[in-house]
Amino acid sequence: MSRTNFQDLLDAGVHFGHLKRKWNPKMAPYIFMEKNGIHIIDLHKTVVKIDEASNMMKQLAKAGRKILFVATKKQAKDIVAECAKSVGMPYVTERWAGGMLTNFPTIRKAVKKMNTIDKMITDGTFDTLAKRERLQVSRQRAKLEKNLGSIADMSRLPSAIFVVDVQKEINAVREANRLNIPVIAMVDTCCDPTTIDYVIPANDDAAKSIQLITETLCKAIAEGSEERRIEKEKEKEETPEVKEEDAPKAKAPRATRTRKAE
Repeated sequence: MSRTNFQDLLDAGVHFGHLKRKWNPKMAPYIFMEKNGIHIIDLHKTVVKIDEASNMMKQLAKAGRKILFVATKKQAKDIVAECAKSVGMPYVTERWAGGMLTNFPTIRKAVKKMNTIDKMITDGTFDTLAKRERLQVSRQRAKLEKNLGSIADMSRLPSAIFVVDVQKEINAVREANRLNIPVIAMVDTCCDPTTIDYVIPANDDAAKSIQLITETLCKAIAEGSEERRIEKEKEKEETPEVKEEDAPKAKAPRATRTRKAE
């Protein structure tokens, strides 16, 4: 796995933190200096943290696990959605529905409802409804698609979540913490890093910074998925196919003698 490039982080403005007066003292270990009233993040530590997170995400992908990407802020949502889609991972970029993790069965019911509506459209049931009913169902389908369409394939809880801006996505972080789901996050100088398992100290406002870090993590996921695919192919090659004539024949069930009624 390729190591994160220091110069690329510098060029993307990953090192720019928030104003000194807005800082969170718990971020002190990740701050290099203060310049013109703005905290500068120590990119040497960012490099190490990105590599740690990348390695962890690669291993999860190799094991066939899902990582949920969460970013609802304007400058991050499109970037994160594209990156997550490219590696087949679920994502939330519209609104975090309360209980998306802690009340997961209810969320799955809503997704099933969306699939039921799709089935109605496919088999023609939808066309038999009254005009007003069709309009209501269509609106319901659009709302479900907007909020849950990107997690429709997530049949179980994710093995980890990746968050951009832990202050904005505090509900997602809290739910993950409650369920002991590891949290990987871009953490700016104004945030509390203590609730995050894999802290990536970085500018979480600049689009270039968000894109570089998200793409780097997704490359690691892609590597893990590719290694998984290669291993599966090897297993197929090594497992000899059992021919029908070679297969052990099932014994016929022994006839049981029924006792005559006396």
